[in-house]
Amino acid sequence: MAHFDTEYQRLEASYSDSPPGEENLLMHVPEGAKSHWHHIENLDLFFQRVYNLHQKNGFTCMLLGEIFELVQLLFVVGFTVFLANCVDYDILFANKFVNHTDSSKVTLPDAFLPVDVCSARIRDNAFVIFVLIISGVFWLHRLVKFLYNVCCYWEIRSFYINALKMTMSELPYATWQEVQARIVEIQKEHQICIHKKELTELDIYHRILRFKNYMVAMVNKSLLPVRFRLPALGESVFYTRGLKYNFELIFFWGPGSLFENEWSLKPEYKRGGNRLELADRLASRILWIGIANLLLCPVILVWQILYAFFSYTEVIKREPGSLGARCWSLYGRCYLRHFNELDHELMSRLSKGYKAASKYMNCFLSPLLTVVAKNLAFFAGSLLAVLIALTIYDEDVLAVEHVLSSITLLGVCITVCRSFIPDKHMVFCPEQLLRVILAHIHYMPDHWQGNAHRYETRDQFSQLFQYKAVFILEELISPVVTPIILIFCLRRKSLEIIDFFRNFTVEVVGVGDTCSFAQMDIRQHGHPAWMSAGKTEASIYQQAEDGKTELSLMHFAITNPQWQPPQETTQFISQLKERVHREATGAASDTHPLSLSESEPRSLIANLLVGPSTLASVHFSSSLTNHAAAGSSDGASALRSLSPISSSFHLRGSLSAANRASGHTSTMSKAMAGSGTDARTVSSGSSAWEGQLTSLVLSEYASTEMSIHALYMHELHKQQSRGELSRHTWHRQESDESSDSVPDEVRSEPNPHSRHFPRSHTFPTTVPSPSAIPTSSSAISSTTLGQERASSHSSSQRRYSGPTTNSFGAGGKVVRSARGVPMGGWAEEGQAAPRHHETLPEESSEDDMPPQIHKIA
Repeated sequence: MAHFDTEYQRLEASYSDSPPGEENLLMHVPEGAKSHWHHIENLDLFFQRVYNLHQKNGFTCMLLGEIFELVQLLFVVGFTVFLANCVDYDILFANKFVNHTDSSKVTLPDAFLPVDVCSARIRDNAFVIFVLIISGVFWLHRLVKFLYNVCCYWEIRSFYINALKMTMSELPYATWQEVQARIVEIQKEHQICIHKKELTELDIYHRILRFKNYMVAMVNKSLLPVRFRLPALGESVFYTRGLKYNFELIFFWGPGSLFENEWSLKPEYKRGGNRLELADRLASRILWIGIANLLLCPVILVWQILYAFFSYTEVIKREPGSLGARCWSLYGRCYLRHFNELDHELMSRLSKGYKAASKYMNCFLSPLLTVVAKNLAFFAGSLLAVLIALTIYDEDVLAVEHVLSSITLLGVCITVCRSFIPDKHMVFCPEQLLRVILAHIHYMPDHWQGNAHRYETRDQFSQLFQYKAVFILEELISPVVTPIILIFCLRRKSLEIIDFFRNFTVEVVGVGDTCSFAQMDIRQHGHPAWMSAGKTEASIYQQAEDGKTELSLMHFAITNPQWQPPQETTQFISQLKERVHREATGAASDTHPLSLSESEPRSLIANLLVGPSTLASVHFSSSLTNHAAAGSSDGASALRSLSPISSSFHLRGSLSAANRASGHTSTMSKAMAGSGTDARTVSSGSSAWEGQLTSLVLSEYASTEMSIHALYMHELHKQQSRGELSRHTWHRQESDESSDSVPDEVRSEPNPHSRHFPRSHTFPTTVPSPSAIPTSSSAISSTTLGQERASSHSSSQRRYSGPTTNSFGAGGKVVRSARGVPMGGWAEEGQAAPRHHETLPEESSEDDMPPQIHKIA
């Protein structure tokens, strides 16, 4: 492991999640005031169960779901063994005749073998016995886990009823924000967490999403081996549920994992001196887990095939075109996920972008396949029409051998062919569609913008938005591929993984060890190209890619308006909202419907709104006309026209609904302005349905606001990145593509080949052509990686023994002195300061020292 090198260094924590004056607070609660919910030891598991019970709509629904999962497992195993050993298929296919005394008609029970014959065949088959033993052990494990979960979730049910004052019948109609607000409120009475007087929304999110935030960060920093370049397929992504399960098993909760419990990283992984020994230990553990996966591969593979067969056969028969439908890939969900974003929030965003994503992918149907599909559909339809006509004339035609099978296969063939035939009314507008997709998914590599019409962009987007058939196929081959990835790919990254967890783990008072990226601290992990210039001190390696820190911060602040971030973060949020509001106010006149065809709009927001306007059509124009004086609500109305809930309002044509929506607009505006009033926790309806509708409408407004901010930040980032081209020197990569489409500002350079165009560091690493010029400043770091790597251990990064010194002030509080050398980024031309390589200390020098844990207090 000594030949490994790493990019990461120890990161000091500077973010305080505790209210001012309550650091290291240990609450004393009188004995008589203690409740059943006082001092819950494992708050991570407790909050996860509270969230799961809410998402599963109460205790009864969750209980029924768990019972049916156990029954489903028994059914799949038992029914498969029965079909393989207890059915006489010669009788079933009429290859063997059966003599009946009372009737000449063959019945289904005639094809069943006697019990003694069936049991004898099962006993003689060693493989079936092995599968039954494994399945029985697994089912007993699931049964014990089910019984344990029933007891635990019964306690959670009591918590909802007694502490939160919410019945199980009310739970399906309550939003998570309402539940969370009540949890924050009862902390003052029940002292669920005794280390802090008050809980914050971020505390709860950190405990629910502790491990998921680490996974999102590792994908963002391209640490996990999920992207591969295959000989025939080119660059591809392989990330399945089985591979994800093994990653989590190795890192978080399996035997010998890096965490000693749900909330604490093992002390040895917080030291830097024994990193090589820990890397060897992790590599050995990954090897053994990979071998275990290899040994269990036959059993897991059989289970995957059987489960897929029983799950999808009926769906394929009922809807043959379902395999041609698309879904967000598992990698796409992790790549597009914000830090501190719950599952239902993520799926809500991706679901809103599903239709636009499907339309975008349908723009790239092959003309050759379309011609072939039309003719195949014609021939198959002709044969199917004749068979159906004959069947209508005389139903005895169905008794002819293979007629029914032919009708079924011809129907499937027609359905598949229709999936390759585009809608004749569809307009080819990939750029506008990609802009609408961006409004919902919030993340997109820079070189996609302006190149939405290219097949390279389409292929890269298909890694996030894949065919359902591809998803099923990947899950089927996952038992075979997963051991290979673990043994040959993940083991080589063991040292980088050890360094990642040491460098990007901070201890938060009252929460425990969390991923430092999840703090959403602009100063520690902001990117200068994403509106963090002058506010961030992060080096290239500490910066989150693709604006993940900034976008995650805005999403969390909009989703949880009652959250009170630190002062620096509050200034960033308020400044961004003020800029968006100012631009939106100017866009009200610039984007008047009658002037959309004139010259380019003068403001960023106007430029953003012109893109989706071609899709929103008359509805978009009416929104701008009716709300011309509403400031930022113009953009909200424009994007809201793309959402299903606003469509339902307009289809209803209800004046009362419009008035109610108008009333909620002002309420939402106050919440968005940071007034501290969470309108989503207010139930103004007289019934559960009205309260749910109100929460849904207000949640839609919050989603619209986040879409506007995401579009604005991407547009500003794109303009800033274009400006960087004139201030930096690039080293252009070799390319076989033509240079006809290179921008003029680059063509005018004396030697265009001496420039290198920035691209996203984490997502597609290949530039389709020189015309597809990526503009991500996050990729600027990748172009200078070779220059920066040699100095990555110097003053450009923080270390626990680096230039930042800690001294103890009054009261024993740690006081960190200011740093003399700026962090990260890149220097302007002629201003690059010389850097000197700093060697890592010897292992023995660190092992003798106590672990230096940087507590956030």
